[in-house]
Amino acid sequence: MPAETSFEDLIAEGVAAPVDGWAFDWLAGRATEERPPWGYARLVAARMARAHAALDIDTGGGEVLAEVPHPPPLLVATEAWPPNVPVARANLAPLGASVVAVHADAPLPFGDATFDLVVSRHPVRTDWPEVARVLRRGGTFLSQQIGPGTVRELSEAILGPLPPPAHRHPEHAVAAAQAAGLTVVDLREATLRTVFHDVGAVVWFLRKVIWTVPDFTVAAHRPALRRLHDRIRAEGPFVAHARRFLVEARA
Repeated sequence: MPAETSFEDLIAEGVAAPVDGWAFDWLAGRATEERPPWGYARLVAARMARAHAALDIDTGGGEVLAEVPHPPPLLVATEAWPPNVPVARANLAPLGASVVAVHADAPLPFGDATFDLVVSRHPVRTDWPEVARVLRRGGTFLSQQIGPGTVRELSEAILGPLPPPAHRHPEHAVAAAQAAGLTVVDLREATLRTVFHDVGAVVWFLRKVIWTVPDFTVAAHRPALRRLHDRIRAEGPFVAHARRFLVEARA
C-alpha cells in the first residue's frame, strides 16, 4: 500500500471488503503466506481421480475442490457457514458436485460406509467417529489441518500474551483417529511464514479467520490495531507463523 495511506483509510478498506467463501485473493499484494510443502490440492486431485464416491467436509466456498480435474462419479461437499453455501454451489456446479448445508457439530447426513474417500481442508473440528462411520472399509481420510498456536504472534499483538495452546496438536488428532478405529498412515507438519504489509490486511484477515481473535471488532480492538499500524510503518511488515499438519488415515 502507498506509504501515505492513512490508518483510517486502511481500516475502512479492511472492513468494507467481503469475506464470503474461503479464498484469500483480496490479500494479493497486502499479505502472503508460505504454502505447505506437501501440496494438499495436488494430493486431493490424485486421490479424487481414483475414487468412486467422495466427500469434502467444511468445503468453504469449494475453492480447493473446484480445482480437481477428474472428479469421481459421486462427489458431495458439506458446509456449515451459510454465506459460503451459495459460493460453494456456484464453484462446484461444473464438477457435478452436490453441496449440503449442515449444522456445525451435527452428525454427517449420510449413511454408513457411503464414501471411499473423505477430505477436509482446515476443518473447524474433525468428528473422527463420524468420519469413520461414513468411510467404506479400506477408504481414506485426507485432511490438512490448522496446527496449535497458528499466527499466534498476530493474536498476541491484538490481545496481549496468551497461555500455551491447548488444542489442535497433531498428536491429539492421531489419538482421536485411532480411537475411532482408523489407522493413521501419514502425518506431516509445517511452520509457514505469514507476512502482513498493512493493517487493512490484518483487519480483513481477522474478520475472515475468526478464531485468530475471537469476537474481533474494529471498535473493540482499535488501540491494538493502531499500535500495529504504527509498528508496521516504523519497522516494516508484520511477520507471524502459521502452523499446519497433514493427516491421512485408513478405515
